Amino acid sequence: MGLFDFMRSDKKKEQAEKAAEKAAEQVQQQAAAAPAAPSAMPADTGIKYTDSAAATKAAAERMAAAAPPKAAPMPPKAAPMPPKAAPAMPAAKPAPHTPTPASAAHKAVPAAPMPKPAPKAQRTYTVRPGDSLSAIARRELGNEGRWRELYAMNKGVIGSNPDMIHPGMKLNLPG
Repeated sequence: MGLFDFMRSDKKKEQAEKAAEKAAEQVQQQAAAAPAAPSAMPADTGIKYTDSAAATKAAAERMAAAAPPKAAPMPPKAAPMPPKAAPAMPAAKPAPHTPTPASAAHKAVPAAPMPKPAPKAQRTYTVRPGDSLSAIARRELGNEGRWRELYAMNKGVIGSNPDMIHPGMKLNLPG
């Protein structure tokens, strides 16, 4: 403990005592200002509650005045007419639904068959002397490897041997 430590502790004690005295004075002043609590409730207790109710009512009125006006209430709906008294009206037809690609109805309904396009004019080739299927495929189709395709299309004309083509034969060419 240093030389001045005891002085600090004395100052703290003095400050604490002064604060306690001030608090005691404030308690005494509040007690003198407030009426003494009686053992039984006084008759004016109802006034206190009435005043708070009036304050609450006044606050509600102020809030209602500050709020935006409400829309006019809708008139009540008319009661439905009994079925016997209702005039006979033709039933309104609902608008037809046009299915879209995203609608479920479109997915459930099979697509209408598309008309087949008109057949194109079939290209033909007349065999000349010295021709072979591979030479015709190279010249007419651009790839001699397509001779098998050419043979498959014309097997009825050519026969069972693809090497036996004769001048004057009419061959159909693939598209």
